Amino acid sequence: MSNSHASTLAAAGPSYFVREHHPENGTLLGFWLYLMSDCLIFACLFAAYAVLGRSYAAGPSGADLFDLPVVAVNTALLLLSSITYGFAMLEMQRKKLRAVLVWLAITGLFGAGFLTLELTEFAHLIHEGAGPQRSAFLSSFFTLVGTHGLHVTFGIVWLVTLMFQLGKHGLSAANRRRLMCLSMFWHFLDVVWIGVFTFVYLMGVLP
Repeated sequence: MSNSHASTLAAAGPSYFVREHHPENGTLLGFWLYLMSDCLIFACLFAAYAVLGRSYAAGPSGADLFDLPVVAVNTALLLLSSITYGFAMLEMQRKKLRAVLVWLAITGLFGAGFLTLELTEFAHLIHEGAGPQRSAFLSSFFTLVGTHGLHVTFGIVWLVTLMFQLGKHGLSAANRRRLMCLSMFWHFLDVVWIGVFTFVYLMGVLP
C-alpha cells in the first residue's frame, strides 16, 4: 500500500471501512436475521394449525373443501417461479441486464398466477360458508395460508420495484445485493409453501 493511499485511509477514519465493507456484509446478515424471525412466525402458525386443524365444530373438514388438483397447479406455479428466479441470478452473474429483467418478469407472472388461484380458493370457500369464522380449523387455515400469500404479495411488489431500479441503475453493486436478498426471500417462500402443501392440504384430505 502506498504512503498516499495509507494517508487517505487514515484521514477517512473508520467511516471509510463502514462505507466500503458494511453494506454487503451488513445487508446480507441483517436479511438472514429477518428470515430467521420469519421462520419463527411460520413455526408458530404451523403449531397453531397442528393444534386446531382437527377442530371442525361440526363444519366441513379439509377433505370436504380442498381441491388437490388446483392446489397442485398452484404449487407448480410457485416452484416454477423459483426456477425462473434462479435463471435471473445466473444471468446476473453473466452481467446480462436484459435477460435478468425478462426472467424476473416471468417470475412475477408465475407469482401473480399463484396469488390469483389462492384468492380464488379463498373466495370459493367463503362463498360456500367456510370462512375463517366457521371453525378453529378454518381460522388457522386462513391465517397460515393467508400469511404466506401476503408474503408472496410483498415479494411481487419488491420484485417490480427492483425491476425499475435495475432499469434505471443497471446491475450496480447495490442492485446485485438486492437481487440476492430477494432470491433468499423467494426461495424461503417456496420452502414454506412445500410445508403448507404437505402439512395442510395433503394431510388435510386424509381421513
